[in-house]
Amino acid sequence: MALFAKRLITFIAIIFCPLLLRAQQDRIELLQQKLEKLSVSVPGLNDAVQLSISGASVQDFLYALSKSNGLSISVDPKLNFKVNNSFNNVTALNILVFLAKQYNLDITPVGSILQVTAYQDPAASKAPSLKPINARYNQLSNTLSLELSNDSLTSVAKKITQVSGKNVVVPMALQSKRVTAFINNAPFDDALEKLAFTNELKLQKTSDNFYLFQGLEEGEQLYINGDRNTAVRRTFKPANTTVGHTGLNVRTVAGGQKLISADASNASILDMVKSASLETGKNYFLYSDLKGTVSMHITDLTYETFLSALFKGTEYTFNQDNGIYLVGERKLEGLRVNKVIQLQNRAIDTVLAMIPTEWKRGVEIKEFREQNTLLLSGSKPQIAEIESLVKQIDLLVPMVLIEVTLLDIRKTRTTSTGLKAGISDSVKTGGTVLPGIDYTFGSRSINDFLNKIGKITSTNLGRVTPNFYATLSALETSDNVEVRSVPKLSTLNGHPAVFSIGQKRYYEIKSQNVIPSLSNPTSIFTNQYKEVEANLAIGVTPIVSGDEQVTLKIKVDISDFIGNPPNNAPPPTSNSKFESILRVHTDDMIVLGGIERNESSENGSGIPLLSRIPVLKWLFSSRSKTKSKVVTVVFIKPTIIR
Repeated sequence: MALFAKRLITFIAIIFCPLLLRAQQDRIELLQQKLEKLSVSVPGLNDAVQLSISGASVQDFLYALSKSNGLSISVDPKLNFKVNNSFNNVTALNILVFLAKQYNLDITPVGSILQVTAYQDPAASKAPSLKPINARYNQLSNTLSLELSNDSLTSVAKKITQVSGKNVVVPMALQSKRVTAFINNAPFDDALEKLAFTNELKLQKTSDNFYLFQGLEEGEQLYINGDRNTAVRRTFKPANTTVGHTGLNVRTVAGGQKLISADASNASILDMVKSASLETGKNYFLYSDLKGTVSMHITDLTYETFLSALFKGTEYTFNQDNGIYLVGERKLEGLRVNKVIQLQNRAIDTVLAMIPTEWKRGVEIKEFREQNTLLLSGSKPQIAEIESLVKQIDLLVPMVLIEVTLLDIRKTRTTSTGLKAGISDSVKTGGTVLPGIDYTFGSRSINDFLNKIGKITSTNLGRVTPNFYATLSALETSDNVEVRSVPKLSTLNGHPAVFSIGQKRYYEIKSQNVIPSLSNPTSIFTNQYKEVEANLAIGVTPIVSGDEQVTLKIKVDISDFIGNPPNNAPPPTSNSKFESILRVHTDDMIVLGGIERNESSENGSGIPLLSRIPVLKWLFSSRSKTKSKVVTVVFIKPTIIR
């Protein structure tokens, strides 16, 4: 069988090759005859020329020939092959005939103009012989079978209409379209749809049940959508050559909702908006040009969610108005929206401070303190983001009741002893013996006492003057004081509560200002009183956690006066400070600890030297000794109030 096929091919070549060569030779001879007749009126055809061309286009070659011989030559722009020839003393007529034969050209004289085009074989333009269209229709099952191989679309449509009784229409623009398809027993509508898809055509079924084939418009392409059905989408020419690929698919779920999936790398934002809008059938209007690129991989997003993700981090946004999506820069009119947010639990001052500065950029925020309300004006995505944050932080702030129990215990002991003597005109004997000795002896009592001692010891101690007196003192006092205070403070979560009690003392400052003068300087004396405070201050900042526990930041500052202040000098004070952080349950009582202070002071006056000699110092001096002990205990109890 193979040997027979080879012999058949050889036989056909032997028969038809001489015929083809003969036809080519006849065409060249006829062309030469036409040029020779034309050379009578165009003498440049018979002029000899020397041309050497290497790698030049046929356009340039014929232009050079026309210039050298004064010819008018029109070359078809579709001829773009290269010429590599060298001609020496050859007429222009022979060169043109050579080119026509060598490169299959046709030269047509139009008056004195030579029109050079590619040669078209008349036999190739003859209509092919009609062959039967293999199309079968089953009326019972409404199925169609097609076996087509480079068949005329018009003939195919005619055949389908005849066998099915359904009108299939081909527009004039597709009359010469040829199609190929192999379909077996497919539903009629599906068969026509796949026939169109296979041959890069669109199929539309009109409302009066006509099937219409259409060609793809510029930018349209066929593809398999997310529902695994054939569909048509429009592609867009990227704004620059650096834009990557845009892969976007749409599928329809229950209820007719369309979900978008995209896998794009360095894709134009504008192209993504256009593709998504056309695929989902959404109407859109561009307020401004969308610049920039984006890379994303998303699955099953709604149209609005897709736009929100696409514009995230850009200066663009969208708004929907009567079914039309308005897209453009956030600041443009028509894309701004207003939103009133009324706070329920928080103050607007604290809420504004918690909104990130980057979120507020491009959004105008107005405050209505009387209504505790915020008015937001800006792009819809930004406002939605701020509104979501405000709702999350606008929660009821718990209040904390803080009970502070202060227990201040003071124990003081003062001992005063001494002997005083002197002379005075009016001194009477008398004083107290209990509970302490503070007794003054006059001169009569002292002389009687001296006389009695002289009688007993036979020693004359002498007498004192009538105005002499002596005072004997021996007194010990104790002071035990317990002070208890229970203040109650309430504060909001995270805000400090401060409690302070204390006292003030004043001391005098004397100053002298001298006003100089040549005759009599003047001195001005002024007295000022400065105050000194001694306070017990407690600051507590509660922070409530989610498990009904309270973290307390405690700061205690205790100052107190000690001893007796010197004249015209600030009174001495003692200071104690400490800070602590505790975590307790609500209604737990905590103790900060006892702060104990011991004070000791001793004062004395007497005769120099004698007041410092042991034993004798009790006769020649008076002394006062004070010891005190102060203990402060602080109890704190927090209670959460919601």
